[in-house]
Amino acid sequence: MADSITIYHNPACGTSRTVLAALREAGHEPLVVEYLKAGWTRPQLQRLLAAMGATPRDILRAKEAPDLPADASDDAILDAMVARPVLVNRPIVITPRGTRLCRPADTVASLL
Repeated sequence: MADSITIYHNPACGTSRTVLAALREAGHEPLVVEYLKAGWTRPQLQRLLAAMGATPRDILRAKEAPDLPADASDDAILDAMVARPVLVNRPIVITPRGTRLCRPADTVASLL
């Protein structure tokens, strides 16, 4: 079934693979965006954050950013995420029911 579901996916991530499998098992075929290949734009991240009601720090993969100061501003975090896409936690899923960072994987159920 063609859907208006998008998953920002990292195939090397177990949680991301689990969420993608759950979407498919529920009968959906999402648009899969491998964000490590595609990269991010600042406006794209800002739209996702607004849809989630989140801040850049909420989706920051901090263990990948030891050089980012603990008191970094939202702008500095966004700049870092655009420069280094791996800093964005995954997977982020968009469905007609909303947009969420689906960690842990079972949170995707709330979007279906």
